[in-house]
Amino acid sequence: MTTGLTGVAVRARIPKVVPLLALSTFVLGTSEFMIAGLLPEIATDLRITIPQAGYLISAFAIGMIVGAPAMAVLTLRMPRRITLVAALVVFVAGHVLGALAQDYTVMVVSRVVSAVATGAFWAVAGVVTVSTVGPGDRARALSVLLAGLTVANVAGVPLGTLVGQQFGWRASFWAVAALAGIGIVGVLVSVRNRDAAEPPLRIADEVAAFRRGRLWLALGTTALYQSGMIGAFSYIAPLLTDVAGLDTRWVPAVLLGFGVGALVGIIIGGRIADAHPWTSLLGALAAAAVLMCVVGLLASIPVVVVVAEVLLGAIAFIAGAPLNARVFALAGDAPTLASATNTSAFNVGNSLGPALGGIAISLGLGYTAPSWLGAVLMGAAIVLALLSWRIDRRTGSGSSR
Repeated sequence: MTTGLTGVAVRARIPKVVPLLALSTFVLGTSEFMIAGLLPEIATDLRITIPQAGYLISAFAIGMIVGAPAMAVLTLRMPRRITLVAALVVFVAGHVLGALAQDYTVMVVSRVVSAVATGAFWAVAGVVTVSTVGPGDRARALSVLLAGLTVANVAGVPLGTLVGQQFGWRASFWAVAALAGIGIVGVLVSVRNRDAAEPPLRIADEVAAFRRGRLWLALGTTALYQSGMIGAFSYIAPLLTDVAGLDTRWVPAVLLGFGVGALVGIIIGGRIADAHPWTSLLGALAAAAVLMCVVGLLASIPVVVVVAEVLLGAIAFIAGAPLNARVFALAGDAPTLASATNTSAFNVGNSLGPALGGIAISLGLGYTAPSWLGAVLMGAAIVLALLSWRIDRRTGSGSSR
């Protein structure tokens, strides 16, 4: 951040490599979340139940939980560009396998393979992003990277759902594989490797960051937040059709509305999180919990549930920027493993949320149960965030805003 002739702070421009990396995160995000809109089609084709199909989201998340830190360690000394390209190549292979899958087991394997590759890409992409800007612009730069994920919700997920409904869910997997191939080209032309003059990265330095208790609190907050959000989101298709009574053609439209809201949220979060990290985080978590309660209470009223889901996309994604920026701030000069573990924390949520939602539905609690669970998990995230805020205030570190 610099100061202009008028004395007003002028924020530095985000380097071009970040939006180019965001194009690949768009593809990765589309793959991860489009399953939510295709649960009925996949369940029918593979002759499984909708909760079993929902566990494919959890399988992807588990692959990222294990894959992100493992690949961060294994590729720590590899050139960044090679690591990113290799991750996208494996991602393409995983989607080809998924498009050809004829049974549930092969489908699970394809999701895990794709997830490991996604985790490796996210870990390195996050480090590349924060290395291009100063500490005062980290949340904003990360919000640009996350915008790829958000646009995936705006355009990729509803389009993937629409393609899957019109041409079969396998067509969506072929389309994602093709787009990932384009992403490989983008990485090759935009990402540079570490300078030879830079000191080599050491695993011991990366592990040392995890001696800080505040880092674990931040990761726990991330996991609970994501668990609540994705758990409620994963069963949105049957919620709309079976509870609200909407036609299946409404599902892509509501997903689009959720995604547009998410894009607005990530933009707002990126603009305010560097200056007001705690206000943006705590406010977003509390508002998201309230909206989930509204969905749980009034899901049978179509207009209410549609509006609430769109607002939930906007509110929930405001929290993404401060959550990511805090982990990098606490990691200090050893961000690679912290970035990977933060990816794992998000995907602990991605795994736990759909699994808990599926269990609740299987117990006969109905398709509103994931929204109630989401509200409880958001409340738990608020508790951890408040504890972190109190520690910051007591030690005089970080921002109190």
